[in-house]
Amino acid sequence: MFTGIVEDTGIVRGRTATDDGIRLRIGVDGFDDLHHGQSISVSGVCLTVEEYGSVETHDGADGEWFEVFLAAETVAKTYLGDLREGDAVNVERAMPADGRFDGHVVQGHVDTVAEVRAVDRVGEDWRFTFSIPEGHDRYLVDTGSVTLDGISLTIADKRDGEFDVAIIPTTYELTTLSEKVAGDPVHLEVDVIAKYVENMIEGYR
Repeated sequence: MFTGIVEDTGIVRGRTATDDGIRLRIGVDGFDDLHHGQSISVSGVCLTVEEYGSVETHDGADGEWFEVFLAAETVAKTYLGDLREGDAVNVERAMPADGRFDGHVVQGHVDTVAEVRAVDRVGEDWRFTFSIPEGHDRYLVDTGSVTLDGISLTIADKRDGEFDVAIIPTTYELTTLSEKVAGDPVHLEVDVIAKYVENMIEGYR
């Protein structure tokens, strides 16, 4: 389980296509507890660390890297397969049992890919508008939680076919949102509680 509080912006350092999927190598900083089999969120997609290591960066500091494999289903349901070397991704390690819960329950199970509709500067903050893909409107509510590219956010306003979120400077600067423009894709995971409630209610119909 994750919380949607992004720990680092990783950089794609390598991409290898195979007959079964795609393997990505991602460079990060300060992740000295990486290990084989570890769950890790890459722009909101829960993946498994297959290999890891460290390397000296251009400024002489030590940096870490890890490799994950994107199976065919992951490639089909997300945009990770379109990433290239140099692209940035949001990274979060799974929440420890004794950790602080600062975001909301994030599974890393992407429901769909939405689109950035607009990015507007509002004072020191930003207002992002995203599309609501067909079939997902009922899971989104005003002031409700939503995960976008692995970031725990709050819906500021919801309209027919789209919704807005307000982004503070810290979130903008520490995540890949600073690189997003209208037309870009984002991974959308709705609040899992909404899906459980829907499932229970359907049992009484």
